[in-house]
Amino acid sequence: MTVTPSVAPSVTSFDRLFIGGRWVAPAGPGTIEVRSPHDRRLVGVVPEAVPADVDQAVAAAREAFDHGPWPLTTPAERRAVISRFDELHTARGEELAALVTAENGSPLWFTHWLHNGGIAEQTAAYLRASEGFGWEEELPSAGSGRTLVRREAVGVVAAVIPWNAPHQSALAKVVPALLAGCTVILKAAPETAVDALVLGELFAEAGLPEGVLSILPAGRETSAYLVAHPGVDKIAFTGSTAAGRRIASVAGEQLKRVSLELGGKSAAVVLEDADLAAVAEGLKSASLGNNGEACIAHTRILAPRSRYEEVVAAVASMMEGITVGDPSDPATYLGPMVRADQQARVRSYIDLGIEEGARLVTGGPGMPEGLEEGYYVRPTLFADVDNSMRIAQEEIFGPVLVVIPFDDEDDAVRIANDSLYGLSGGVWTADTERGLAVARRIRTGTFSVNGGFGGFDGPFGGYKTSGIGREFGAAGLGQYVEQKTISTA
Repeated sequence: MTVTPSVAPSVTSFDRLFIGGRWVAPAGPGTIEVRSPHDRRLVGVVPEAVPADVDQAVAAAREAFDHGPWPLTTPAERRAVISRFDELHTARGEELAALVTAENGSPLWFTHWLHNGGIAEQTAAYLRASEGFGWEEELPSAGSGRTLVRREAVGVVAAVIPWNAPHQSALAKVVPALLAGCTVILKAAPETAVDALVLGELFAEAGLPEGVLSILPAGRETSAYLVAHPGVDKIAFTGSTAAGRRIASVAGEQLKRVSLELGGKSAAVVLEDADLAAVAEGLKSASLGNNGEACIAHTRILAPRSRYEEVVAAVASMMEGITVGDPSDPATYLGPMVRADQQARVRSYIDLGIEEGARLVTGGPGMPEGLEEGYYVRPTLFADVDNSMRIAQEEIFGPVLVVIPFDDEDDAVRIANDSLYGLSGGVWTADTERGLAVARRIRTGTFSVNGGFGGFDGPFGGYKTSGIGREFGAAGLGQYVEQKTISTA
C-alpha cells in the first residue's frame, strides 16, 4: 500500500454545534481544544456540548422520528442518502486521514486505510444488508388469515463513540441506524471532536433531512446525561468495559435497547507447525495496529513450549524493527498514545510486568529516544508470563505484548478462554482445518486463522465482558429495529 505523505492540516475550528441538521450556537461557553499528541500543536477548537444541548438534540430527534419524514421514507430512499454521503466521505479521504492522525496520533498508514477504502467497505456492507433485509415479510399461515412480520426503526438512538478510530466507530452506528429509519444523536469524544463535526457537513450535503442527526462533542458528564435521557430509545456504545457496565445499568433501569462493543484481551495461538516469519508479520498489525490502541488487539501470544524461545525471538525481532515517531510520516508504524494519562497508564503496566516477575525482552520503561515531547511509550514484549498475571488479564490499550507458554492444544484453548473478555483472537498453523477446529473452541466473537480478514458483512462483537450485540452487515442493522407481527383473520 502506498501512503502519500500527509501535510499537517491547518487549525480547523467550529463555533457552532450540529443539532438536528442545523448549525446551532452552543448552550454553554465551554470549548474543546484538540492538540496533537505528537507535538502538542493545536489541531482545532470546537464548542463543548452541555446537557442543554442534549435536550435540544433529543427534542429535534424525537420530533423527526415521531412525525417524520425520515422514518416514513422507504429503505431505498434512505439508501440513496447514505450512498451519497459515502461518496462525499470517500472523496475527502486523504484530508480526513490527516486530520484524525493529527488529532489522536493514529499512524497515517492506518487512517489512510480506513479513509481510503476501509470505511467505505463497512458502509457498503450495511447497504447490501439493507437491500436484502426483509423489512416486511409474510409468513406461512395455517388458516385463512395472513401473518406479516415488519422490521421498524427502534426510535431515537444515542451513539457514543471513542477516539481511537472515530469515523469508523461513528459510522458503524450512525449508518445502520439511519438505514433503519432511526434518528441519531452522536456523542463524540473530546480527543477527536473536530473530525466529528466534519461528519455533520457531509451528512447535510448528502441531503439528510433536518432533525435526523445531531453531533455533540463532550466529556463524560454530558455523555451520562445523554444515555439517561428519557427521550432516547436505544444506546449504542463503543468503549471500555467499565463504562459499558454503567451504561448497561442505566439501560436496564429504563428498559432501553442497548448494544455495547467493549474491551478485549485477545489471544493469538501459535501452534507448533506455524511459520514464525508469517506469525511475526501478521502480529505486527493484529497486535500493534493503531498504536496498540485497539480493542481487538491480539496482546496475549500463546506459544508451544517446544518452540517457545523461537516465538519470543521472532516477535521481539519484529517489534525492534518497528519505526516509532511522528504519526504523519508514512514511514512511521507506531505513533504516540492519545493523552498524557493514557501514556502514564501504559507505562505503569510496563512497570507492573517487571514487578510481577515477567522477563522483559524488548522495550521497557522510559521514552523512545528523541520523542520526549510526545505521549510515546516503547513497544514492549514480556516473556515467561503466566496467564494469571495482571499484564495477561487486563486490557492495557497500548503496544505491550506478552508471550505465554502452553503444553498442548487443549492447554492452549484453556488459556485462551481463561479471560473475562471474548472479543477477538487468532490461531497460526500450517493446517487450516486444524486452525478451524481450534477457532470453534475459543469463546470469542471474532477469530482469524493465519491472519484471515472476513470483511464487514459478518457480525462483529464480543462474548462475556466484551459486550452485548453485534455490528456490521445484517446483524448490525438488526440492532436498530423492532420486530412487529401483524395477523389478519
